[in-house]
Amino acid sequence: MLEHAAATLAGGKRLRARFAFWGWRAAGAASSPESVIALGAALEIFQAAALVHDDIVDNSDTRRGAPSAWRALEAAHRERGWSGSAEEFGRTGGILLGDLLLGWSDDLFEEALEALSPGAARSARAQYARMRRDVTLGQFLDVAGEAAWPATPDELHADRAQRVAVLKSARYSVQQPLLLGARIAGAGAGVLDSLAAIGHPLGLAFQLRDDVLGAFGNPELTGKPAGDDLVEGKRTLLIAYAREELDPAERAALDARLGGALSDDEIARMQELLRGTGALDRVENEIAAYAQQARDAISAAGFDEATVAELQELVTATTVRVF
Repeated sequence: MLEHAAATLAGGKRLRARFAFWGWRAAGAASSPESVIALGAALEIFQAAALVHDDIVDNSDTRRGAPSAWRALEAAHRERGWSGSAEEFGRTGGILLGDLLLGWSDDLFEEALEALSPGAARSARAQYARMRRDVTLGQFLDVAGEAAWPATPDELHADRAQRVAVLKSARYSVQQPLLLGARIAGAGAGVLDSLAAIGHPLGLAFQLRDDVLGAFGNPELTGKPAGDDLVEGKRTLLIAYAREELDPAERAALDARLGGALSDDEIARMQELLRGTGALDRVENEIAAYAQQARDAISAAGFDEATVAELQELVTATTVRVF
């Protein structure tokens, strides 16, 4: 189990830890460096747990170019000649592995609070709890969206997709890490407001970029199969925008293909449809607009020069990704 836990932490961009660090710096870095290091580790291990569970929910075979955790556990069962269903063992073991990682993330988060005042520790715990609630609700809404779309009026598909993006990723991946870093540094209301104003649009840009990669990403760069979100039937803004441009028959055809066993040619045709309807351009324009909002908020925040430079670099790292 421990070797599989360690494997979940290999690779990745450590964006959440980086956002936490620069939120801490923006607030004056008043607490000890050990606090923000423990916070960054807690966030990255929490993310590893979320990915382990997410891959089970999505039936994903790979993660970062390697077998997903539950598939690796399934393979270990087969290699050892154990009894029972290898696939069932992999799923069950993956759930427990994710739970173990969640426990470790909580332990590290509490370590980050050890040197803080009671008030600062309370506010950080409340922020962390909100992050956990948001991402769990966002994940549920994502799953529900894949099932409930036939009963959802066409004009509400984009709003639903946007809500999932906010809860599942925008707050969780960017805004909450920034605010958590600031809170363990004892930030005042002004700094927290500035970081929230940066984190919200940047988090949306981050999720929209992830949606584009999920539909168009190069497997050698993303570590996931080509068109993975199309095969999984993700109801992203890309899909919602494409549906808005199709007539009823074309919309029904797209709905029928999405989430099915798609060949490479079928994936290519769906990608071309997303381009041809203007959905891809529309999402790319939104990514650029949200990224600019974040850059403007960084410039207006009044942070020190190094913090401004690093936050601007994080905008690029978050939103400009080759696919």
